Amino acid sequence: MIAVIDYKAGNLTSVVKALKHLGANGIVITQDPAEVLRADKIVLPGVGHFQSTQLLADLGLTQATREAVAKGTPFLGICVGLQWLYEGSTEAPETAGLGHFGGQCERFPATFEGTELKSPHVGWNSLENVREDSRLLAGVTPGSFVYYTHSWRAPVSADTAAATMYGGAFTAAVERGNVMGVQFHPEKSAETGLRVLQNFLAL
Repeated sequence: MIAVIDYKAGNLTSVVKALKHLGANGIVITQDPAEVLRADKIVLPGVGHFQSTQLLADLGLTQATREAVAKGTPFLGICVGLQWLYEGSTEAPETAGLGHFGGQCERFPATFEGTELKSPHVGWNSLENVREDSRLLAGVTPGSFVYYTHSWRAPVSADTAAATMYGGAFTAAVERGNVMGVQFHPEKSAETGLRVLQNFLAL
């Protein structure tokens, strides 16, 4: 069973459609911690404000996710779902993230190298520095383009599986063991995005 977590701020329809297109069965859209704990895989799609993730804690889904990933259940966070894997975000300092990865997500700077930087970062951009050992990005060629729409970004670290350049480098994909996330929207990223989702389903 694939648990797609619903915290009332995710792009659920498009993500579920893409998973079904790839042949995934047993998809359950849920707010039930017990279903998250029973799941074979967990997906957290997200859009909008980081504060919306507070509902995950309120419903017991943060603790359920923590227990599920501790026993090895594969987890994929998308967009804000990736940001939630970190300690938090300056977008909502009072709202804690899962804390699986260290660091805070921060807004794009107003300027970069003396030039005004538009925010949100919307549109197609390339994946760079793709980690060769990444299971999520297996078969994804560096330079492949994916689709973004976001104003906050995660820092680059040893857990970064790929980076994208916009106002400097930021984490496009993060991966440590069974916990993974992508800042871009794989469900809107054509063949590259479908490859990422297929890799996750194949874990």
